[in-house]
Amino acid sequence: MAATLFANFIPGSPSVILAESGGGLVFALENSTLPGKVVLAALFLGSVLAWTVMVTKFRVTRRARDQRDRFLALFRADRQPLHLFWERARFEGTPIFSVYKAGCRELCFQLLGSSEVDDTFRARLESAPKISASQMRMVQTALERAVGENALRLESQMILLATAVSGAPFLGLLGTVWGVMDTFSDVAKAGSANLAAMAPGVSAALITTVTGLLVAIPAMFGYNFLVTTIRGMIVELDNFAAELVSAFEHRYVDHGGEKRRL
Repeated sequence: MAATLFANFIPGSPSVILAESGGGLVFALENSTLPGKVVLAALFLGSVLAWTVMVTKFRVTRRARDQRDRFLALFRADRQPLHLFWERARFEGTPIFSVYKAGCRELCFQLLGSSEVDDTFRARLESAPKISASQMRMVQTALERAVGENALRLESQMILLATAVSGAPFLGLLGTVWGVMDTFSDVAKAGSANLAAMAPGVSAALITTVTGLLVAIPAMFGYNFLVTTIRGMIVELDNFAAELVSAFEHRYVDHGGEKRRL
């Protein structure tokens, strides 16, 4: 025991070298080989991309939720479903408002032959005959298409997070296995195996696995949170599209079978 304690404090011992190097991570970086540094650079790039996607998506979803609440409050406070459309209301970056605009444009095209909003829009709308059920199906198709487009937009770049979650640990493991392989190869060439000779190589090899986990763990939590949030927003888009179809049918669709203008 005394010999071990004494060895820890003699100049040139591995413990002193490690302490002077600034800790395990610095020691491992200093002894990292070229393949290990390439893996670390790839993991650093993956971490930057993952954090960029997470921060961007967090901001987008938060803004979309805030704007959604404002829009729905105004929409449901008015019995005229086209009121916000002809008032040219703006809720930028809100998927649910994009669905609303797409449905209003198609409905106006079926009612008036044009979706342009001008000074005569309200007068033309009040004098326009109701549309048929087949025309309303075209409006519903436009809403479904808008829901799909906004869902794809919300899910865009999520593949980068999924790749970081699943790929970073394997990339780090590759660097570790490669580094250990090089370490044992060097020991075999030297013809002697001792802890002082193997420690730098093994330490440098293990840092890639540590880095891979540091990339993957935050990406995993961010990915799970964003996937849950985005799925909820897509369900809300579907529900709103159904609500909008019901409002349009109640006000603008003629189910009586009388002759309609095409």
